[in-house]
Amino acid sequence: MKRLRLKIGSSGALPVTRAHTLVIGSGAAGLNAAVQLRNQGVEDVLIVTEGLTMGTSINTGSDKQTYYKSSMCGDNPDAPLAMARNYFDPGGMHGDLALVEAAVSGRAFLNLVSLGVRFPQDRYGQFVGYKTDHDPAQRATSVGPYTSREMCRALIAEVGRRRIPVREKINVVSLLTYGEAGRKRACGALALNARGALEAFAADNVVFAVGGPGGLYGASVYPPVHTGAIGVALRAGALAQGLPEAQYGLASVKFRWNVSGTYMQVVPRFVSTAADGGGAPREFLREYFDGAGAMSSKVFLKGYQWPFDSRRIVGGSSLIDILVYIETALKGRRVFLDFRANPEGFDFAALDGEAYAYLEKSGAFQATPFARLKHMNPGAIELYGDHGIDLAREMLEVAVCAQHNNGGLAGNHWWESVNIRRLFPVGEVNGSHGVARPGGSALNSGQVGGFRAAEYIGHRCAESDLDMRAFRKAAAAEAGDVARFLERCAKSDVDWRRVRGELQARMSRAGAHIRALESLRRAAREARAQVRALEARGCRARTAREAVEALRNRQLCFAHWVYLAAALHQVKSGVGSRGSVMVRDPSGRRVHERLDAAEWSFLAENEAFRDKVLETVAAGGRVKSRWAPRRPIPESNLWFETAWASYREGKIYD
Repeated sequence: MKRLRLKIGSSGALPVTRAHTLVIGSGAAGLNAAVQLRNQGVEDVLIVTEGLTMGTSINTGSDKQTYYKSSMCGDNPDAPLAMARNYFDPGGMHGDLALVEAAVSGRAFLNLVSLGVRFPQDRYGQFVGYKTDHDPAQRATSVGPYTSREMCRALIAEVGRRRIPVREKINVVSLLTYGEAGRKRACGALALNARGALEAFAADNVVFAVGGPGGLYGASVYPPVHTGAIGVALRAGALAQGLPEAQYGLASVKFRWNVSGTYMQVVPRFVSTAADGGGAPREFLREYFDGAGAMSSKVFLKGYQWPFDSRRIVGGSSLIDILVYIETALKGRRVFLDFRANPEGFDFAALDGEAYAYLEKSGAFQATPFARLKHMNPGAIELYGDHGIDLAREMLEVAVCAQHNNGGLAGNHWWESVNIRRLFPVGEVNGSHGVARPGGSALNSGQVGGFRAAEYIGHRCAESDLDMRAFRKAAAAEAGDVARFLERCAKSDVDWRRVRGELQARMSRAGAHIRALESLRRAAREARAQVRALEARGCRARTAREAVEALRNRQLCFAHWVYLAAALHQVKSGVGSRGSVMVRDPSGRRVHERLDAAEWSFLAENEAFRDKVLETVAAGGRVKSRWAPRRPIPESNLWFETAWASYREGKIYD
């Protein structure tokens, strides 16, 4: 690692740090990439991050946060191809990525075990598992509600043992690229440091591990300290895929946490109040069900079926999410879970057989939801208590929130960007997943991506070949652009919070789990106008913190325009409702007989699009999307002698 200075005009010099491979982000995916780079013999690695204790991986979880891996217990037959098919079959995912995520799963999981993550095993060394959503083979495992946090802690310790340098309080604002043989290549990044000053990083390779788009939504379960930075790569022209494919579900909003699993299985009372919290709480679900037993059974199922699922709308548990959305987003009311009392008319005997049997086997026939929760999962109560929320005394405010983006930047089967060489998006920012994915597969995907990027860099990109003249030109041009934007911000009276709030409200209203053609058309136009207005006049930045937030607004605002444009293209194409998205249309199927048919009917999925992947790129002031055929699961030559020869000769990296 070297320190340089780059002269920029007559105004001064830009400090530059030169490294072989730059890792942007310090979540579980980025940390593992850095460790695996060292394992591949790449010594000159630098991690830059806002902070090791920031981001989604170390600050999030759920009732029992799941890690999805190949099966390692019992007599369930499992193999990479079987697991790959479970990834691939829901649609919208490339087959080679599905096979890689399956094949490298065991290696990635056992690496975490070796680093000290205490995944449960029996006395014979079998790593026991359970079934998660979209999973037929009991591949899921967990270390409790903070699985990803424990992964991060183990990886941070390993980074420390390896003495891999980490620069904290670094906010990357631009990805640096230059043209090479008619195609861009990544050459580093521009950032604001803790003092609010610009500095640059020059690198032969950039591992982009900035997480999902948490800052795009008003209703979000991403931790507040995580906004994501996919907009940085989108502004640089990186190709994206599957951006409209995401996952949404019920979550608490004061402390952001998924209310899945036991929180729903104890059947709490759903109530709504006026926006100011006034008025008597109203149990709004009851009027949409024929009896309290039917309503309570659907609430129970939200524990198993937590994500909003377009297949479970009519007569299914996802009606709960729609009714919560109507109360909050459309009526402007607030919705709460009340664990202190049963829903009106609650009767164990009136529950469906599945719900009754579960509670019976769990010995959970206590008098109140709180008592049942304390019996089955006391840690779920303690978790909220640790964040100042006493479920025994107060109600828990909830909303339908953005939780995960299945799409993201488009990478090949080595996790290298398909249109910007030497850029390796890993973790949630890599759009490897399609319409649906097994619960917990995101944690597996991030670890697999770190292995793949590091292995490719170690075997194909180990030699330094960065054109420093081209880097200096790119860095100077981008630094000048950022400086001019901040100059406009210094004169602006527009509060950055207002800009952020506008784009987040637009995404939650038009680009989340409930979508419609006309609302997306309007939202995409408004988003483009907001991007132009922000570029023209900036937003107030008179301190170092405000400068960071202004530049964060710049990439978030750009990203939300790209996301909305991609979602609009998808709906216009006639894909219909699929995954965690419902497309409203009066010509479709009615959601519920007690909801207005003109407003609450939805289009069925057009399954022909399962064999396609939506690609999106921003260039020349426009967002362009197209449907590409998805790559099938590849057929491999598994004859050992020939496979060994290809490996020895390095042909697997071609």
